[in-house]
Parts: sequence; structure tokens; C-alpha cells
Amino acid sequence: MILSCQNICKSFGEKIILKDASFHIEDREKAALIGNNGAGKTTLLRIIMHELSPDSGNVVLAKDKNIGYLAQYQDIHGHHTIYEELISTKQHIIDMENRLRSLEQEMKTTTGDALDSLMNTYTRLSHQFELENGYAYKSEIMGVLKGLGFTEEDFERQIETLSGGQKTRVALGKLLLASPDILLLDEPTNHLDMESISWLETYLLNYPGAVFIVSHDRYFLDKVVTKVVEIEAGNMRMYSGNYSAYALKKAQLRDAQYKAYLNQQRDIKHQEAVIAKLKSFNREKSIKRAESREKMLDKVQRIDKPQEIQNQMRISLEPRFVSGNDVLTVESLSKSFPGQTLFSDISFEIKRGERVALIGNNGTGKTTMLKIINGLIDADSGRFTLGSKVQIGYYDQEHHVLHMEKTIFEEISDAYPTLTETEIRNMLAAFLFTGDDVFKLISALSGGERGRVSLAKLMLSEANFLILDEPTNHLDIASKEILEEALNSYTGTVFYVSHDRYFINQTATRILDLTNQAIVNYIGDYDYYLEKKEELTEKYAPAAAQAVTEAKQASDNKLSWQQQKEEQARQRKRENELKKVEARIFRTSPPSASFMTQLARATKKNSPASRFVRIVEKVVRKMPTHCARISSRSSGRRASFSIGFSTAIVGTSLYKNQFRLDDLLGTVADAVHSAHPFQLVGSFQDFGYTLGFLHLPDGQRKLIFGLLVQLGKIAAQLTGQEQLIIPDGMLLLQIHLM
Repeated sequence: MILSCQNICKSFGEKIILKDASFHIEDREKAALIGNNGAGKTTLLRIIMHELSPDSGNVVLAKDKNIGYLAQYQDIHGHHTIYEELISTKQHIIDMENRLRSLEQEMKTTTGDALDSLMNTYTRLSHQFELENGYAYKSEIMGVLKGLGFTEEDFERQIETLSGGQKTRVALGKLLLASPDILLLDEPTNHLDMESISWLETYLLNYPGAVFIVSHDRYFLDKVVTKVVEIEAGNMRMYSGNYSAYALKKAQLRDAQYKAYLNQQRDIKHQEAVIAKLKSFNREKSIKRAESREKMLDKVQRIDKPQEIQNQMRISLEPRFVSGNDVLTVESLSKSFPGQTLFSDISFEIKRGERVALIGNNGTGKTTMLKIINGLIDADSGRFTLGSKVQIGYYDQEHHVLHMEKTIFEEISDAYPTLTETEIRNMLAAFLFTGDDVFKLISALSGGERGRVSLAKLMLSEANFLILDEPTNHLDIASKEILEEALNSYTGTVFYVSHDRYFINQTATRILDLTNQAIVNYIGDYDYYLEKKEELTEKYAPAAAQAVTEAKQASDNKLSWQQQKEEQARQRKRENELKKVEARIFRTSPPSASFMTQLARATKKNSPASRFVRIVEKVVRKMPTHCARISSRSSGRRASFSIGFSTAIVGTSLYKNQFRLDDLLGTVADAVHSAHPFQLVGSFQDFGYTLGFLHLPDGQRKLIFGLLVQLGKIAAQLTGQEQLIIPDGMLLLQIHLM
């Protein structure tokens, strides 16, 4: 057991949030915390993190274990880039790496006992560095960033330029890289697209620690969790299995409990009727029998009636007056941030009565466009025009329209001073805020509760043009369905951003896809968008690389007949050269059998060196096909090849993935280098550090690097270069000095 909550109680005013809540999480277990919005899920997580104190009860964390917490809202500041923010989680590994390099320099000038001491320290630190995944920490960071939907161009973006959703993804990435013993995730999928959600599912399934998740995404929970912890009316209950198993068991348990309650009530009423009948006889014998039955009835343990949870909010969206037919006209709109162009020359129109969904990958500028239309930020160029009598109602995903220092009641009464207290309370009751709930501070509300307050203000605005930024975030399933119904019956105009595919399919009459800095229009729902996406994107918003390719193809089509003939002749010449290169391998001698045997004997079984040796023969056999391509590509220029340089580049990948043959072949085939030879000497040394070859005795070390030299010569010949870029003597001298 890694985490245990024992008899946790928590109240806010007269409202009981948690009542004797107890549960536990086992090591490596994946569990979900579910409940209606406001049930106390986030409160429980904050109690576990010691951000809130329980009224009673204890939170017990196993010895020497640590917790990582992803809150619903992240406020990341600073002038760091995305990559700098994530690599900060690996600072201890970077420090170890720097210390190793420092020790290596010291060992070059140290002798005797001092050298032995340094080597012992180096060995221990190297082992720790390996255990901490030090050889692959940069690859790990890259994998997490790309998995969460960031491109390599995004890595250098400043944190301060990111949207709220992007900041949450950065915080999630930092948390995953920190790899705590237990992860507490509060709505981790809210700001992820479907591809990123799928990646996160796989990541969490393979996560070596425990995971405790709050989420309303049923499919996500079905995929990841094996236990469900439910909070209902302050009570807590655990269920084994995923969400679907929980839902089935929950329904069965509730039915059984309700039937048991009805049966007991029927028996009680029957006994009470018999007792009343016996007493009516007014005889001593009958009275004694009645008293006996009363005593038996008093001893019966009464079954509580299953509590009906009020979880249905009521939304009625009606505009105060009708707008003109032209609601929004956007003309040649452009917006960029330093180092990033979001969109350029965007134009579209929205007519009265339409429900238009704006979709696109995270970071493409959807929220930015909504903010421009709401006048919160300025566009770089272009303009937008609102139609006649258009009144905007804005729903902000970060709820900046709410005042954190106010109570719920004050938030509504200050915005709409003409409403009476009774009218405000009745309206808030429709959004599940009753009793003392209305006096909660906005800052103390959960994400779902803040969303309901924002929806309440939106309803009261009586606007005829609703602009919604991720309106389903933090809403439970029942609330999403109610919002869908309200929007479908709304007589005004709706323009919204959402990643919820089901919600889009239920509500949108038109879809605008913001992709490749352009807008593609789809007149239909999400199913229609999926059907036409590839065709229309290629036609109206081709990628930059694709556009260049198309332009090149168009240019090639304009070649004269004579130019075409010359190009065909050059192509035939290249094909003939390829055939010669393939034949040359048979004249190139691979490492001799005796050399390989000697090398195999000199290395320990299953060591990095021995695993490298075992794939060399495979590399040599498969090299002609790969290197032939290099020869043709490098024709007409002086090309040199360095096996040391190439293997140094992928050394980390080879080491952590058991010397993947494809990685080595691809690098051997592609690493054509023309730099000064002396710049590559260090590459051999880096390669030795990466794979641990420098720990071998001198003889074994020379054999390993001798093999690299032979392999490099073969590759150099296949690429059309007869001499290895680094002369043998220089290389062997460097090996001796290592």
C-alpha cells in the first residue's frame, strides 16, 4: 500500500463534503476518483497534498514515497521556453553528467592511488547515471513533448505566450518526467486532443508508479483504471474494475439497496398494522403479543432509503432580441507571436442561427481568435465586423470573466443588479447551487462549479451571439447532455471551440478547421468533417512543405523537351552507378572471422560491447542497399563518411533499445559528413562513453574501435569515398589516450 486515507471528514459551513472517507491505493495501481461536480473530488486531492486540512482523519503515505499533483488550473510563469521548463525536471541528471565529464578530465592528469579513487567514484556515479536513465533523458523529454501534442517548433516557445490549455500540458509533461511514486491527476485530458489522449493512455498504463485520476472521460477511464473510488453525498465506496464495471455494479447495488429498502418498509408497515390490530382487542394476551412484536421491531436495523442525488442543472438560453442576418464577418485576419505565426489572411462569415464549431490542434490559435473577436487582444492585420444588434455572451475556458475574490451570489448580483435575491437564488438552484453553497468564494470552487457559474452568467446575459471556449471542460456527462439540449433549442447564434467530438456532432451545423495557418469550411457535423477532411485540407490548406513540393512539380512540368531528355539521361546514369555500388560490396572485405572471434572472446557476455559485436555482421550484410542511396545523393560533391560520428549521434538510442539494428543502419546510411576531420575525433570518444566501452581494458577497447574503423571503411567505400575521414594512426592514437 502506497497511499491510505483513513476516516477523512471535511465540511464547508453546514454542508458535509466528506464523511468518514476511507480508501487505499496499492503500489503501481491505476485508480479513478469519480463523483458529481462539487462532490469533493478536488477537495480530497488537496487534502492528500496537504493544501487543505481535514476536519478529522489521516492521510498516510508510505515511507520514502513522493506524490506528484496536477491541478485543474496551472499558472506557469517565467521567461523559459517549453523545452527549458521540462528539462528543469532533469537537473539532477544534468549535474551528474557534468560531474562525470569533470571526473574524466581529472583522470587524464591523475596517477596512482588518486587515480584509483577517481575511477571508483566514476564507476559508482556512472552506474547511478545509468539507473536514472541518464543516457536517454533528452529522448525521454522529446517523447513526452511530442506525445502531448507539441511540435519541435514549439519547443522554443516562451511559456508566457502559451494558452491556458498549453500551460496545463506543459505542467503535465513536467509531472510525468518527474516520475513520482504516485500521480494525482485532476482532469488531465481536458486540454488534450484525441491523439494526445491516446498517447497518455498508453503512457499511464506503462507508468511504473501508482496513478489516481479524476476525470469525466469514460472511455479514458475504461482504458486506464482498474479500481474506482466514488464520492456520493459525502460517502465513499470502492469498486474493482474499470468505469464500465463500476457503472454496472453501481446500478446493481442501487437496485438491490432500493428493493431491500422497499421490502423492509413493507414488512415494517405490516408489523405495525398487526401491532395496532392486537392492541385494538384490548385483551391482556393480545397486548403482550403486541408488546413482544414492538420489541422485535425496535431491534430491526433500518435500511436507509437510497438518496436521490440532484445532479441535473437546468439551462434556458434565450436571446433578448433578434440580431441581423450577418452576425460576424472576418476579413484577412492575421496573428503572430514572436517566433510563431498562428494564422494569416483568415476570412469567414457566420450567419444568424448557425452553430459553428472552430476546431484544430492545440496551439493553432483557436482561443486567440475568440479573444480577438471579443476585443481582448488585437490582431496583427485584418478586421472583423459584428452585424446589426449583435450582443456577445462569452464563455472563457480559464474563467477570467469570474472574480476570484467574490462569492457566487456576489458574482451574479454585481453583474445583474436588477435581480432580486429570490430570483438569484432560484437561478443558482437551477445550476445546483443551493443553501449556503451560494456564499462560496469563486476561488474555492472546483473546475466544474466555476463552469456552472459561467454558464449561469451566460444564461442571464440574454445574448444573441454566444462565443464559447471549451464549454464542456470540467462538466460531468449529465451536464454535457443538458448543455447540448440547451444549445440546440437556442434561437440565437453560437460560435465555439471544443475538442469534444460527441458534443460537436450533437450541436454543430458547420465546422471551421483551423489548420496550416488557414481556415477550411465544412458545411455539416463532425462525421461530415471526418469524411471530407483529407480532400478539403489538401485543396484549401496544404502544408507548407506540400505547397513547396507542388510548386516544384509545377516547375518541373514546364521543362522543355530537351531538358526532360537530359534529366532522363542523368537518371539512367545514377541507376547505373547504383548497380556498380551494389557490386562493389562483394570486393570489400568485411571484418575477418578471426578478428570477430577474437573480439567476441574479449568481451563479456551480454555486455554493451558484446551486443554491439553481434549486430556488426548484420550491419555489413544490409549496408549495400542503404549506402547505395547515399552514393547517388552525394554525387557531384565531395562527401566523406565517419562511422564514429554517426554512431555517436545514435549511441543513446542504441544503448537504451538494445542496439536496434534499424537505427544503426539508418544512421550509417545517412550520416554523410564533410566537416574538418579533427572535429570528429571526439565523436569516437563520446560513443565510447555512451556505450561504456571506455571501462574495458586497453586491448578490448582497441578491438572495439578497430571494428568501427573497418566498418567505417566499408561504408566510406560504398558512398564513393575511398579513404576514411580520420586516418587510422590518428584514431588509434586517440584511443590510446582515452
